[in-house]
Amino acid sequence: MSDLNLNEDQQDCLQEIINVAMGQASDQLARYLNTFVYLKVPSIEQVSTISLLNMLNSNENSAAVVSQGFFGYEGIRGEALLMYKPKDSDRLADLLGYEPDELSVEEQIIDLSSILTTTFLNVFAKQIDNQMSYSAPRLLAGSQSAISDHLAQQSFNWDLALKVKITYQVTDYSFNCDMVLFIPESAIINIKTVIDRILEEF
Repeated sequence: MSDLNLNEDQQDCLQEIINVAMGQASDQLARYLNTFVYLKVPSIEQVSTISLLNMLNSNENSAAVVSQGFFGYEGIRGEALLMYKPKDSDRLADLLGYEPDELSVEEQIIDLSSILTTTFLNVFAKQIDNQMSYSAPRLLAGSQSAISDHLAQQSFNWDLALKVKITYQVTDYSFNCDMVLFIPESAIINIKTVIDRILEEF
């Protein structure tokens, strides 16, 4: 596991890339909702399968989870999860400006998730001279078993993963959601290569 760990310079570089992408995704969301979006400092850590399942278990009271795979050049790939709490999913219609019964709650959740996921990852990819493509967003039951079963179906080796967690909080609506990115073991090595190339240019 240690040979996959990011050193301090690599961690700082990745943190800065994520901060920029997170900021632009937050700005896009704020403009879309015409309100202020508060951001917490994102967490970045390498996790084992056991840690991954424990993290999912701690979020099993989520009302819904939207999962969307992403694929870039140079073997950069992973899965993005948007996690919503029950009290927050009930506010989505007001948040998104939909009329009652215009869209189902499930459609509203997917709508919001797509904005956050694609904006964040497009900005992330641009900073590393990459380009992302996406699988269709998939709404999962907000349970640990549903999420872990979904991840197990992916063609990734999840023995190790790089986990990035970002929390978006819409202050006017007392609403927040978590974006959690999982980058599988094989892609961690590829990301380190890209980061080293960026560091060499400075």
